[in-house]
Amino acid sequence: MIAFTDAERKEYRNIWVVAEILSGEIQSVTHELTGAARTLADLRKSEVWVVVMGSGIEGKPESLFAYGADVAIVVDHPGLSGFVDETEAKIMKRLIAEYKPEVVICGATTRGRALIPRVAVMTHCGLTADCTGLSIDPENGDLLQTRPAFGGNILATIRCSNHRPQMATVRPRVMKSPEPDPGRTGRIIKEEMLTSDTEKIKQIIDVFHSTETAFNLADAQIIISGGRGMKGPEGFKLLKQFAERVGGAAVGASRAAVDSGWIPYAHQVGQTGQTVQTKVYIACGISGQIQHLVGMQSCDLIIAIDKNPDTPMMQIADIAVVGDLFEIIPEIVREIPNL
Repeated sequence: MIAFTDAERKEYRNIWVVAEILSGEIQSVTHELTGAARTLADLRKSEVWVVVMGSGIEGKPESLFAYGADVAIVVDHPGLSGFVDETEAKIMKRLIAEYKPEVVICGATTRGRALIPRVAVMTHCGLTADCTGLSIDPENGDLLQTRPAFGGNILATIRCSNHRPQMATVRPRVMKSPEPDPGRTGRIIKEEMLTSDTEKIKQIIDVFHSTETAFNLADAQIIISGGRGMKGPEGFKLLKQFAERVGGAAVGASRAAVDSGWIPYAHQVGQTGQTVQTKVYIACGISGQIQHLVGMQSCDLIIAIDKNPDTPMMQIADIAVVGDLFEIIPEIVREIPNL
C-alpha cells in the first residue's frame, strides 16, 4: 500500500483510547491509558478521545473526563453486552473512517489482543503490541512505541510512519493512573451500532465468571520477589516467612525461579508473567533482566538485595542492599514486630 502523503497525514488528529469494559464497568487499564494519552495529546496540542462500547453503560463514560479525556464516543447497545470482537472491530473501523484519529491505543488484555489486531488489518495500519513506553515525535506525529524484542533481550522503539492511525497495545499497570480531577468536563458523542456491524458469526449465549480464587499479585501493596539467587524451593519458604511477618505482602518470582520449578507460575512477574505497580517491591536474588524489569519497573519503591552490586536490578533500585540474602532477610524478619 502506498504511504500517506503529508496532506493525508494532517487529516488525522487526536489520541484515542479504546475503553476496557467488564460487566458494565470501566476497568482501571482505561484510566492508565487515558493518562498516557493525555501526555501524548498535550505534545501534539490535540485532544484525548475515548471509545466506550458496551450495554447499559449510561453515565459511566463521564467518569473518564476526570482522568484526562476530552471526548467520549459512546456506543451503548444490548448487542454489546458480551464481547464479540468482530462486531466491535467493525464499529471501530467505521468510527476511525469518520473521525480520523492520529493514534489509537488499547490495553494488551485478553479483549484488547483480540480486538485491535482485527482493527489494524481492516484499516491497513501498523500495530505494536505489548508496549512498555509511549512517546511522540512532536514534529511529525510519529508514535514512538517501546517494547521488548528478541526474547526481551533488548528494548526496541518502533515507528509506523507510513499510515494513520498508528496503533499500540499497552499492558495493564505499565502506565501509572493519573490522579482524577473531578472538575474536568468533556463532551459525549453518541453513536449507534448498525445492522451491518454484526455478521452473526457467533453468538454470546451466556457470560459467567469463575468462582475460583485466582492469585493476583496486582492486588498486593508490597511484593517480595525471589530469583535464581534463592537457590531452590527452601529459599522461597524464607520469602513466605518474610511476607507473613510484613503483613499483607505477596510473594513474587522471576521467570528463572518459576522455570526451575521452585514456585508456581502464578507468582511470576515480568514480560511473560504479571505486570505489577505496587507501593514496595523487594527483589531478592534477582539479577534484573529486561524481561523482569518491564513487569515491575513502575513500582513506587524498589528495594534490591543481592551479593552483586552491579546487576541491573541493583542499579535501578531505590535502595540496594549488598550482601548474602540468607543472612540479611532473617535479620530483617527478626527486627519486624510480630503483631
